[in-house]
Amino acid sequence: MNTEKLIKELNFKATRSSGAGGQHVNKVSSKIELFFDVENSNEFSKEQKILLFKNLATRLTKENMLLLTCDESRSQHKNKELVIKRFLEIIKLGLIVPKKRKPTKPSKASIKRKAENKRKQALKKSMRKKPNLE
Repeated sequence: MNTEKLIKELNFKATRSSGAGGQHVNKVSSKIELFFDVENSNEFSKEQKILLFKNLATRLTKENMLLLTCDESRSQHKNKELVIKRFLEIIKLGLIVPKKRKPTKPSKASIKRKAENKRKQALKKSMRKKPNLE
């Protein structure tokens, strides 16, 4: 994954931010919105796109766009750096292939232990019952 080419595919939009800044906040657009079209990206193979769709399903819009915002700083440039860093981290995590699960069997000793504990518990419960006087 070439980060420079990937960053060139990003679209940014600056909007007015909420929060600290006093009167300054009403004049300056410091909040950065990042848009990334996963479907039309040239940087990823078909398999990587499928993996991204699967892993980032909750973060994608209906148009398969990844949308990130940052308004932590009062500086537009700082917010842009932060949102790019966050984007690269999300993409890196989205491309991780999960390990295959190997099914395992419980050991004979653990099966025996479980049966013994179950028997003890059943005995304990049966001792709490009222005696049958008939």
